[in-house]
Amino acid sequence: METESEPYVRLASLRQLHQVMADMNTARSLADTLQTVADGAVGALGYEMAAVNLVRQDGDLVVAAFSGNPAAEALITGRVGSRESWDRRLSMGERWGDLVFIPHTEGWVLDDDDVPQWYTDGPEPRFEDEWHPSDRLFAPMYTPGAQGSACGELLGVISVDRPRNGRRPGAWGREALQMYAFQAAIAISNARLRANMQRALVRLEREQQALRASEESFRQAFEYAPSGMAIAEMGGDQHGRILRTNDALCRLLGRPASAMRRYSFADLVHPEDIGTLLRTSAEGGRAELRLGRRDGTYVWVSLRNSVVADAADGPRFLLTHVEDIEERKRRELQLAHRASHDSLTGLPNSAELRSRLSARLCQRPAHAGDLDSLDAAYGHPAFDIPAGHGFDFAPGAEAYDAYDHHVHTVAPEDGRDDGTKGLAVLFCDLDGFKSINDRFGHNAGDAVLIEVARRLSNGVRDGDTVARLGGDEFVILADGLGRADAQDLAVRLRNEIIQPIRAEGRAVRVGASFGIGWAHCGMTADEVLKSADERMYVEKRSRPKQHRRAG
Repeated sequence: METESEPYVRLASLRQLHQVMADMNTARSLADTLQTVADGAVGALGYEMAAVNLVRQDGDLVVAAFSGNPAAEALITGRVGSRESWDRRLSMGERWGDLVFIPHTEGWVLDDDDVPQWYTDGPEPRFEDEWHPSDRLFAPMYTPGAQGSACGELLGVISVDRPRNGRRPGAWGREALQMYAFQAAIAISNARLRANMQRALVRLEREQQALRASEESFRQAFEYAPSGMAIAEMGGDQHGRILRTNDALCRLLGRPASAMRRYSFADLVHPEDIGTLLRTSAEGGRAELRLGRRDGTYVWVSLRNSVVADAADGPRFLLTHVEDIEERKRRELQLAHRASHDSLTGLPNSAELRSRLSARLCQRPAHAGDLDSLDAAYGHPAFDIPAGHGFDFAPGAEAYDAYDHHVHTVAPEDGRDDGTKGLAVLFCDLDGFKSINDRFGHNAGDAVLIEVARRLSNGVRDGDTVARLGGDEFVILADGLGRADAQDLAVRLRNEIIQPIRAEGRAVRVGASFGIGWAHCGMTADEVLKSADERMYVEKRSRPKQHRRAG
């Protein structure tokens, strides 16, 4: 912006300012309007940073929009300053018309108040009118018709920092900022009015479907939106029932509009995502979940609900925006899968195996005989409590709270089959695999590992875990097995592995040694794996060497 010593204002600057003011009054929402105000102070008025602080219903001011510095935006957007602190700021410093300028010589007293602020770096001023990094300039916004009036209602405050020319604004720059704040107040008030009008249109859609001319503007925005839109019932016996959908949502789900009106979103959502949907429907907000298509497949969507309230009777509708995020979600799931699975075999990797195993174990041993040591460790008297849960602890037993409703993992007794079913951990090491790598190359070795992984996966039940620890070591987690069951499983898997494998155009064989360990609460995942590993080496050494040869 030009200084007061210049006798004219560039026409391009006026055009730019005019365009920003036009954009403020055509923004689609209050949030867009606030952001346009902040962007305009930077782009048209020539400040390096600008924030729009909006008065909330409780009187405090929240940083509703920020422009000019992404780091500062992330730090202070959404933070709140008390009305008391803001009133103090607006009563200090120098009055430039309706503007308030607090020079750095006075502003230091505000460093400890609760108003969100950002400090810019820079050298000390060399000239009298040069901007200091700690200077502050505020442009209060009042409700239309009360600009400059002492009794006017404060709508918000535009705070700006460091003009790009490095100098304090001259007469024209001050006047431009003051007029800009005046126009911004009008635009924000109009945006609020538009939001109220939209809520009224949705209410009329349900109650009387009248005033067709007023509803037309809403209908066009709704019907021709590029992403899915829906209006759903809120409250009452028909809660969640879809009242209206646009063409984009019908195309996304492959369902005609007439059929969509027979459903609620709860009927369409994936069973695993129903809890997420219910929380979003009850509170409004955003969620990512899966919706069912007509062909039986599911598509990932970003679902954003806005509660449309009736001033007299409370909430009545949910205005739902549905965006297709299938591609992004697929990439995210692929990345998550790569992080938790072996790249060669596709099996869960070591980290995922430990995570699944740890999820079944708690730190408290399942056997009553182990309670005394825990009681001593946590400073609690011993409890006469059977294994498992479903009871209430005595007051002060906080050490056990973390395990409420947890079903203990137990292990069958050594040396006998007493009918106890536990979580078996089978540690598998291939015999003769190194010789295949040495004789035929790593491609042949990789082919063997892939085939062994396939055979192990086909040989276990749904719900069991087959993981690759690395190299030629595999681990199987099989829950609900007795000792005899686990031994039978190891035999079956070994018999599958020792069958010939085609690798690089030739048939090769590998053997397999299995160690069976048992997981139970009170053990860590590493302790369980170590136990199974040790048993595997005992089993390997006990077998004749010729029975472990392969190739």
